[in-house]
Amino acid sequence: MTSLSLWLWIAAGIVLQLAIGLGIGFWRHWRNYRSLRASGVETESPAAHVDITAAEGANSLGWQGFRTFRVEDKVIEDAQRSICSFYLVPADGKPLPGFLPGQFLTFRLDVPETSGSIGQIVRCYSLSDAPNPDAYRVTIKRVAPPAGSDLPPGRASSFFHDGVEVSSELQVRAPAGHFHLDHSDAPVVLIGSGIGITPMLSMLTWGLAQRSSREIWLFYGVRDGRELIMKPHLDALAAAHPNFRLRVCLSNPQLGDVLGRDYHCRGRIDVGLLRMQLSLRPYHFYVCGPTPMMESLVPALEDWGVPDERIHFEAFGPASIRRKPATSAEPRDDSAVTGIVVNFSLSGRQLPWTPAAGSLLELAEANGIPVNSGCRAGGCGSCQTTIQSGEVAYRQTPDFDPEPGSCLLCVCTPKTSVTLEA
Repeated sequence: MTSLSLWLWIAAGIVLQLAIGLGIGFWRHWRNYRSLRASGVETESPAAHVDITAAEGANSLGWQGFRTFRVEDKVIEDAQRSICSFYLVPADGKPLPGFLPGQFLTFRLDVPETSGSIGQIVRCYSLSDAPNPDAYRVTIKRVAPPAGSDLPPGRASSFFHDGVEVSSELQVRAPAGHFHLDHSDAPVVLIGSGIGITPMLSMLTWGLAQRSSREIWLFYGVRDGRELIMKPHLDALAAAHPNFRLRVCLSNPQLGDVLGRDYHCRGRIDVGLLRMQLSLRPYHFYVCGPTPMMESLVPALEDWGVPDERIHFEAFGPASIRRKPATSAEPRDDSAVTGIVVNFSLSGRQLPWTPAAGSLLELAEANGIPVNSGCRAGGCGSCQTTIQSGEVAYRQTPDFDPEPGSCLLCVCTPKTSVTLEA
C-alpha cells in the first residue's frame, strides 16, 4: 500500500466518523422535537407563553358592566389616618376572577350631594395586592383640598373614608388596565410616589410570590414617615427575598424618622438617585405617582438612555405626560392644525377645534355640552362616545378599551373634522 492510499483511507475514516456523529446528533434532536410536539409544549419562550396565557385568562374571567361587591374589611394604613384599604368580595358569592398585577377597579358611586340628593360619580382605584381568590383590595387616600384654596376635598375619596363601612355594597367593574407587570425574568425597577405605591404593591407581592430569582427594586417616596404604608410588610419581604431591594425615600424626614431604620434615602426620587443605586442592566421601569413627579422622571429616564419600550407608567392624568416622539415618525405640528370642526350631533352644535382647546371632553365642557366623565384619564370609560364620522387621535393609549367605532373624549383630540354622538 502506497503512502497516498494510506492517507486516503485515513481521510475516509475521519469523514465517516463525522457523518456518524452528525447523524446521531440529528436523530437525537429530531426525537426531542417530536417529544415536545407530542406533549403540547410550544417552541416559543416560556415568558411569552405565560404572558399570553395569563392575560387571556384574566380577561376572559371578568364580567360585563358593574357587579355588586360587599366590603368585608376596612383597615387604616398610615399614622395620619388618611389612607385606608378596603377588602371586597362578590355579593353573589360566585368565584372571584383573577387580574394582572398593576390593574385597577372602576367604581360607580352614589354620593350624597349638599342639596340632599344623590349624585353618581365614577372613579378608578388600583388594586393594591397580588391576585387573591378570596378578595380584592384597593387602598385609597383621602384627597384634601389644595392649600390656600376654597376647593372642597375629593368627593370620591371622602365618600370611601366616611361613608363606606364593613358590609357596605359597591358597584364595581371588572379589573382592567394596560399598566401591569410582565411575566418575564427581566430585572425590574418599581417606582411609587405617594399613593402611587398601590399598583407597585400588587406587582411586588405577585412578582416575589412567583419564587423566581428575578431582580426587583422598589423605590418608594413620601414626604415623611407618617405617610408610609405597609412598611413592616415591605421590610419582611426584603428580609425574606435576597433578589428584592427596597429603597424608602423621604423628601422631608421628621425628627422621629431614623435613617437606616425608617428610610434609606433623603430627597425625592430622581434619575440621579437611580443612577447611583442601579447597575448597568436592562431594567424595565414601572412608575406611578403624582403628575409633577411623572413629568420630570419619565423624560429623565429617556434622556438617561432607557429605551421607550422599557418605560411603563401610570399617572393621575396620564395624557399630561409627554413622551419623546419616535425618531422614525414625524411629530405632529399642532400649530399648523386649521380647519378642524367638531360636530356634536345630539346637541346640535358645531365647534372649531384648535390645540389650545385641549381634549374633546374639555372642548365639550367649555361650551356647555353635557358629557359623562369620571377619571378624566382614559381609565373608566364613562366618556365613551360614538364616532359617526371622522378620525380622532390618542396621545397615549388609554387603559379602558373603547368599543369599535367609539372613543374616549377625555384623552383624545380630533385628527380630522369629526361628528360625535353627543
